[in-house]
Amino acid sequence: MKLIVGLGNPGSQYDRTRHNIGFEVIDELARRFHTPLSQAKFKGLYAMVNNYGEKFILLKPLTYMNLSGESIRPIMDYYNISLEDLVVIFDDMDLPVGKIRLRQKGSAGGHNGIKSTIAHLGTQNFNRIRIGINRPENGMSVPDYVLGKFRKDEWEEIQTTIQKSADACEEWLKKPFLEVMNNYN
Repeated sequence: MKLIVGLGNPGSQYDRTRHNIGFEVIDELARRFHTPLSQAKFKGLYAMVNNYGEKFILLKPLTYMNLSGESIRPIMDYYNISLEDLVVIFDDMDLPVGKIRLRQKGSAGGHNGIKSTIAHLGTQNFNRIRIGINRPENGMSVPDYVLGKFRKDEWEEIQTTIQKSADACEEWLKKPFLEVMNNYN
């Protein structure tokens, strides 16, 4: 069984914010598979999907970003999901808006949701899809920036990126992550 996790913050006030790009990808996958995230457990909202001959879970942790690992670890333990069967989708200020980068391991890079995930998993070795949101300009604080909504011109590009990230997840259900990584990077 595989687990696809999109990081974000719960609540409508965070919809379409930079920090919630992981949630947007999970919502797109749920639409594609006609499966609403209707199960609330493990401090998250999730759906069990059976497609491509593969059983997998779509998860949106509802712990708020900084505590994401508190949702990811318990669901992995309950369903006995191995690290290689996990992918985490999140925003990255070190990439330009709309750029995606797939990796099999790495540090948190200052991202608190990934810091929490690493702390709860006890390793940096897990698959991830990083989605570029760029850095704040004009002295804007990082929290204000990541919790802010995309500009209209950015949102148009981000919608394409959401589709591309969901495509990468679907491809991962059929192929090894390394192969998908080589196709998308």
